[in-house]
Amino acid sequence: MKPTPPLRHLPPRRLLAIAASAALLSSPAVYAGSQNKKPKASLDGSEVVCPLGTFICAPRPDNFALCRPNGQLEFYDPFLSKDSSLRQTAKTYVWADHVQSPDQTIYHLTGHVKTIRADQELHADVADYNSDTSDYDARGNVHYQEYNQLVSADHVVGNTDNSTTLATGNVRFQMLDSHGNGTAVRGQQFDANRSRYSVATYSTCDIGRHIWEIRAKKIDTDQNTGRGIAHDATMSMYGVPFFYTPYMSFPLNNDRQSGFLYPYFEHTGEAGYQFRIPYYFNLAPNYDLTLTPRYYSLRGSMLSGEARYLFPQTKGTFDFEFLPNDLYNDQKITPTSFDTQGTQRYLFRFTNSTTLWKGWWLSTDIMRASDQNYLHDFGDDIFNISTALLYSSIYLNGSGNWWSAQVGGDMWQNVDPAESNAVEPYKRLPRATFNMDIPFWRWYDIGLTSEADSFHKSEAVEGSRLDLYPYIDADFQGPWWFIRPKVAYRYTTYSLDSGYRNYSTSYTSLSGVTTITPFTDANPSRSLPIVSLDQGLIFDRVASMFGTDYTQTLEPRLYYLYAPYRNQTNLPLFDTNLMAFDDWMLFAPNQFSGADRQMNANNLTAAVTTRLLDDGGVERLSATFGQIRYFTPQLVQTPGTQATDWSGSDYVAELSSQLNDQWTMSTEYLWNPNTRKTELGTFTVQRRLGFDGVLNFSYRFRQNLLEQYDISAVYPLTARWRLIGDWTYSVMDKRTVEAVAGVQYEGCCVKMSVVARRYVTGYDGVISTLPAGQIAPGSDTAVMFELEFKGMGAFSGQTDSILRRDILGYQ
Repeated sequence: MKPTPPLRHLPPRRLLAIAASAALLSSPAVYAGSQNKKPKASLDGSEVVCPLGTFICAPRPDNFALCRPNGQLEFYDPFLSKDSSLRQTAKTYVWADHVQSPDQTIYHLTGHVKTIRADQELHADVADYNSDTSDYDARGNVHYQEYNQLVSADHVVGNTDNSTTLATGNVRFQMLDSHGNGTAVRGQQFDANRSRYSVATYSTCDIGRHIWEIRAKKIDTDQNTGRGIAHDATMSMYGVPFFYTPYMSFPLNNDRQSGFLYPYFEHTGEAGYQFRIPYYFNLAPNYDLTLTPRYYSLRGSMLSGEARYLFPQTKGTFDFEFLPNDLYNDQKITPTSFDTQGTQRYLFRFTNSTTLWKGWWLSTDIMRASDQNYLHDFGDDIFNISTALLYSSIYLNGSGNWWSAQVGGDMWQNVDPAESNAVEPYKRLPRATFNMDIPFWRWYDIGLTSEADSFHKSEAVEGSRLDLYPYIDADFQGPWWFIRPKVAYRYTTYSLDSGYRNYSTSYTSLSGVTTITPFTDANPSRSLPIVSLDQGLIFDRVASMFGTDYTQTLEPRLYYLYAPYRNQTNLPLFDTNLMAFDDWMLFAPNQFSGADRQMNANNLTAAVTTRLLDDGGVERLSATFGQIRYFTPQLVQTPGTQATDWSGSDYVAELSSQLNDQWTMSTEYLWNPNTRKTELGTFTVQRRLGFDGVLNFSYRFRQNLLEQYDISAVYPLTARWRLIGDWTYSVMDKRTVEAVAGVQYEGCCVKMSVVARRYVTGYDGVISTLPAGQIAPGSDTAVMFELEFKGMGAFSGQTDSILRRDILGYQ
């Protein structure tokens, strides 16, 4: 059994990248950690503590700081040379109480015998040495050391030139590069890199304190391949055997190696008990394969895998999960569910990037599932089961110094069992974009943003769209000021497919009257100028706080935007939505995503930001306040949204601070003066607990969408034990969204995790109202257990990956 480190320079091991939950309410705290000047190191200095505010931390490597200090065999000489290349030219030094040599070739040494040559050192009570052949025969308390191993025995014979050794009687050995050690009846070294131990034990635990060990008929080690091979091997823990195999391969270093990864146990209500044991194939330095047989007590046997490759012109991954025959009927759990019993179930994702020639590459991202229930049935966390759509795309990309282009298409698959396929966005097949930004003179740029699409969706209006957005802008700036004018013109035209008259759109006026209008024009279009002026000042001074000097900035900013009103109710809504108001929209030219709507504007944004920077330039505090003032009604809206005549937007207030390396805090608040309601409120605070502990608290509120509290912690009880916890509660739903509790142990040579999780099924963040007849999402419980033997390879298991995603700062 051997866990395997990830393939260097290849994409990370991930099947489902669920970003929606993180993007829903972005927080400045996510980015605060990147400004840490010097992250702290762990107790032994071998690993870097995850910076404060980091969303997902990297897994920790194996750390033997918890092992006994100076844990080598008692005769280890730390001052001996580590350079084995000096053996051929180095002199041999010999010490002994008595030396006899009848012919100045064969030496008989007795009493405290000691010989040293380069990185080799031998101690014994009695030894015979032939200076011509370099043969030796050592007896009594024999201790041998070289650059990568230690050996002790009652009797050792060997040849120093050939690096051959035969040790018998009470053999003990230690591998200095891998923390491995053990005992044997007989030890044999074939050359400088290959050894064999007969009737042997092996462990990476402290010498004489083996929590776990391998007992084998023989163990072969090869430093060239970095592998150890155990034959007729039994693994035991605390002296209790639990696993036998006639052949076992394990690593002698941290290089990638083929072999079994650590097994994983879990239980969920949708799939039952689960057992999986991955096998890693280190096929070549630039490609590898992991196959994972799984067994679900309710569903049956599944095979999943991941193939990764990296070539000079192309790189990619292929992930898959395949269940040939589902043994369970989902209707036993949910009567309204699909019956998948007896069917094949699968999920796959293929990502690839291929460089075709300079400046051009092909990117592919295809992800498909066998049915809408797949993630609901086999997802083991809230991120998987809340995924409603799977995205697929193929694009030919090009770029140069002043331009970029794309040609391809994309589509979505609905995987929400509670929704019909009508929720799928339009397929954009084909789709092409061309953007350019050409500098001229000293301050000016001339550019173009353009997009051409063909939209397809059943039971909906279809057609194609061309959107052109040419502009001229300038960037005048100095050390304490900037002025950025921009003049643009937007032209959008459509060509609707036959049957467009069967569909209609709606518009709700300022008075609240809704008018439903059928599409009457097969080639509608829209054109308008867009003018903006962005300007700001930057002042700074030296300020003192809590006895520390900082540089404080004051940065007022004004942004004026003008776009005349155009009636756009005759334009279809292909890929456009009204975006939720947030801080970045204070300086945005459009409040809609997509090209089907362009807002009218006669607006002025006023905002001010202040920052505190320490001597190293690290931002320790930042505060922003701003609002948009409207001088005309907001007439352009999407169907179902009423036009407004507000005098101003939400007030936006933000505050973030990291006054030291232990605390970080961020908050954002949006208040609507027109409805006199809070539209958004977030608060996040993180406290570092020692070197491997963290405490998080967050509050998230979005009007008519969600209100949640979340508290999570990694609490170190001792240097070896720590508690894990996470609790997310929805005020609107009056229920727990997710609860996690667990305990972790890490000793010198073993790691153990037991984690229980309770989470809602089918949760999408909005359960404030349910359609008539729809049952509220249920709950499921998962219990996960992982056991890792340190030094048997670096591997981040399923439990660790889930906790890193659930708990901010978990490492």
